[in-house]
Amino acid sequence: MAVVVFGGAAVFAVYALAVTIRPQAARIVSVLRGGRGDARFEPLSTLVRAERRIAVRRWAAGSASMALRPREAA
Repeated sequence: MAVVVFGGAAVFAVYALAVTIRPQAARIVSVLRGGRGDARFEPLSTLVRAERRIAVRRWAAGSASMALRPREAA
């Protein structure tokens, strides 16, 4: 009985690994052979760069317009 239970668990584990790795097998093999991996799609890093660029533009626009305005009396 133990052989059936542990054998079934082992078969399921191998199946889970195969199903997980199979879609990326070509990429994995090419990297292991020394090839360069494909460029990854990283939307969060792109978003961070865009947000920083927007923040810098807003900061630059705000500081320039503040310098051009006359100072108001307190």
